[in-house]
Amino acid sequence: MTFLDSIDQPTLLIDEDIARQNIRRMMDRALKNRVAFRPHFKTHQSLVVGEWLRQAGVERITVSSVEMAEYFAQHGWHDMTIAFPLNIRQTERLRKLTEQTRLGVLVENPEGVDCLSALSDCKVDVWVKVDVGNLRTGLDWKDTRGISDLCEHIQKNHELQLNGLLTHSGHTYKAPDVEAVCAIFREGIDRLCTLRDNLAKQGFSGLKISVGDTPGCSLCEDWSGADEVRPGNFIFYDAQQFTAGVCRFEDIAAAVACPVVAKHEGRHEVILYGGAIHLSKDHQLINGEKSFGLPCFNEGDRWGRPIEGAVVRGLSQEHGVVSVPGKAFDRIMIGDLLFIIPAHSCLTVQVLRKYHTLDGMEISTLNQ
Repeated sequence: MTFLDSIDQPTLLIDEDIARQNIRRMMDRALKNRVAFRPHFKTHQSLVVGEWLRQAGVERITVSSVEMAEYFAQHGWHDMTIAFPLNIRQTERLRKLTEQTRLGVLVENPEGVDCLSALSDCKVDVWVKVDVGNLRTGLDWKDTRGISDLCEHIQKNHELQLNGLLTHSGHTYKAPDVEAVCAIFREGIDRLCTLRDNLAKQGFSGLKISVGDTPGCSLCEDWSGADEVRPGNFIFYDAQQFTAGVCRFEDIAAAVACPVVAKHEGRHEVILYGGAIHLSKDHQLINGEKSFGLPCFNEGDRWGRPIEGAVVRGLSQEHGVVSVPGKAFDRIMIGDLLFIIPAHSCLTVQVLRKYHTLDGMEISTLNQ
C-alpha cells in the first residue's frame, strides 16, 4: 500500500525534490546578480520547508504578518521583514519581537512612524512602502515630496533605522506575456532608483531598494539597481505561474489530491471532494475559460501532466466540478484520485493548513 492509497480527503502534496531545486535556482539567480536574497515565507508557512531554505544558505526572511513573524522568531529565525504596512494596533507585539529578532517594518504614513517612535528602546529597520504601479499599498513613487517628508519624519527618531524603499510589483501576475513581466519588473526597479537618486540629493543617502515578485525574479535577467529580492511563490509555483509562462510544468512542486465522488456522463463532469475550502477561490484562464486549477491524472506516486481540455469549472464549499472532455472522462472511476494543481499555491497552503511530501511525511504550518 502506497501513501496515495491512504488518502481519503483533499490532501496537499509537495514534491520535496522539485521544491529544493526551485530554492537552489532562485538562490543562484540572486548570487549571480549580487543581490541579497530574503525569500517570502508566506507561501510555505512551515518550519520544515524553512529548514530547506536555511540549508541552501538563507539567513534573512520575509513574512506577511506579525503572527508569522512571531512563529518564525520562536524557531530560530533572527532577521526578518514584515512585508505588510504597519498595523499600529500591533506595535506592542512588534516591540516584543525586537527582543528576539532583527525586524524590518513597512510604513507609508506618519501615524505609523509616530507609533514606532513611542516605543522605548525599540530598534527597528524601517522601509518606506512605495507603489510603482500595482495600486495596492504604498506611496506613489512620483510623490517625491510626500516620501521625502516621511523619510525626514523617520530620521528624527534615532531608534529607527531608515533602510530604504520597498515595493511589490504584484501587477506582474496579470501581465499578458513574458516580455511584459520583465518590463514591469524592470520598470519598478528603475522607478525606485529614480526616487532614490532624488532623495539622495535631499540628503537621504545610502537608501536600499527591495523588490520581490516571483514572476519578475523568475524571468528577468537584469536585476541591476536592486539591493534585495523577496520572492515567495517560486518555491512551489502553481497553475497561474505555469499558464503565464513563468515556470515550466516540471517546476511545479504542489498539487491537491482529491477523491472522485461522482460522475455525470451527460455533462462530462466529475465531482470531487475538494472545494473552495481546499483549493481557494483563485483561478486562471484556460483557453478563455475560468478554471480553479489544473486537473491531472496520477503517474506513479505523483501527478502527471494536465488533462488536455479539462478545467475545474466550479467550486462550492466542499464540491469541485471538473469538466473532462473526450476519452479522458472514461478513464476516471468513482473512488479515484484526481490531482489539482492549485491556481495559487500560497492561498491553497493557507486554507489547507498542512501538507505532505510524496512519501507521506506530514508538514505542519503556523495555521495548523
